[in-house]
Amino acid sequence: MSKTTASGVDSPCNDLKTPTLDTESPTLLHSISEQGGYAYVRMASLAAAGDIRAAEAVREMAWEQLHSGPWHSVLPVWRDAYSMACLHVAKHHYGNGEFKEALKALDMGIIMGGNLLRKDLDSAIGKVSEKARSIRVSDGSYQDFGNSEHQLVDHDFDVSKVLQLLPVKSLASKLVVKRSGLSLEKFLKDHYLSGTPVIISDCMAHWPAKKNWNNIDYLLRVAGDRTVPVEVGKNYLCADWKQELVTFSEFLERIRSHSCSPGGPTYLAQHPLFDQINELRRDIFIPDYCFAGGGELRFLNAWFGPAGTVTPLHHDPHHNILAQVVGKKYIRLYPASVSEELFPYSETMLSNSSQVDLDDVDERKFPKVQDLEFVDCILEEGEMLYIPPKWWHYVRSLTTSLSVSFWWSEGESSSPS
Repeated sequence: MSKTTASGVDSPCNDLKTPTLDTESPTLLHSISEQGGYAYVRMASLAAAGDIRAAEAVREMAWEQLHSGPWHSVLPVWRDAYSMACLHVAKHHYGNGEFKEALKALDMGIIMGGNLLRKDLDSAIGKVSEKARSIRVSDGSYQDFGNSEHQLVDHDFDVSKVLQLLPVKSLASKLVVKRSGLSLEKFLKDHYLSGTPVIISDCMAHWPAKKNWNNIDYLLRVAGDRTVPVEVGKNYLCADWKQELVTFSEFLERIRSHSCSPGGPTYLAQHPLFDQINELRRDIFIPDYCFAGGGELRFLNAWFGPAGTVTPLHHDPHHNILAQVVGKKYIRLYPASVSEELFPYSETMLSNSSQVDLDDVDERKFPKVQDLEFVDCILEEGEMLYIPPKWWHYVRSLTTSLSVSFWWSEGESSSPS
């Protein structure tokens, strides 16, 4: 028999199923105790029995361990411990019909937790999301997501105004070569092997994302209640830059209202969103180009944000296809051969980033930068840009923009800088 919450919603009569947790729990708790987590283990048994205070306590204990030092130094067992605690918290909220709270706990388990319990987290998210959506449909919360008035991006675009915002000499020199329907053979021969950028058009028409992602109601329906990490501030090189956790609906509202946190624009940048939200993953396809040279996909990341977001001049270790699904971006690229002239930071964590701020070049400190040759472009909706490894690139969103980056490499796997 189900019970009714204060909201009047009948709660599910069965808890969320967690078969991996059920099987792995004894081993995981033993590993946690070996790392000194005796208090965690004691409270976890109460959490498993349905004690929400104990569940919140073990989640806090694991959270403290995740923030006890640099992220790379956190022991994997504490990441799995955090996922375990998030599952216990989510079970409680789900049993009370508190689906938004349950989703938030599960998303945090995915974002911050380990891989051991990932199947349970994914399965639980599917079940909770389905329940939440059925309630919204029944109470009329969902609008018709086919309504063209609810587009995320207005396609009116004034190039002359945009040029005033771009770095000096933008679009006045050599543009990136553009090819329509480029064959894999030609891509391999003319660009992959030679290491030269190219824009590939007419390769995304079959993506459901082309239609779906410019529709606010669709995005709210499939992702509105999900929690995502966002960046707030001009860019990651600025002192006031920070990260926040917000619901996707709050993130969309900041974009739509042209508002932001006091620290600057909000940007969902370089996040593996498609590992987190399966509905959005089904809207895209891995381009065949990502398998050039016997390649293997390494990272699949989302870049969603308002006009004006900037990724400062940097380079990456992998081959990169940047697919522009909604909106437009300006991109400038410099070859690896001019790396010294772009003055990379000496710190290890920022060694792939340039000290040169293209939006405000310090000509006394970097007198020769303005004379360096580069290629640039405006990447339009439906176009993909191939960025070879080690090519420096600066990116500015000219409109609200939804992009996907596919990183791949053909040799030994190496982590992004």
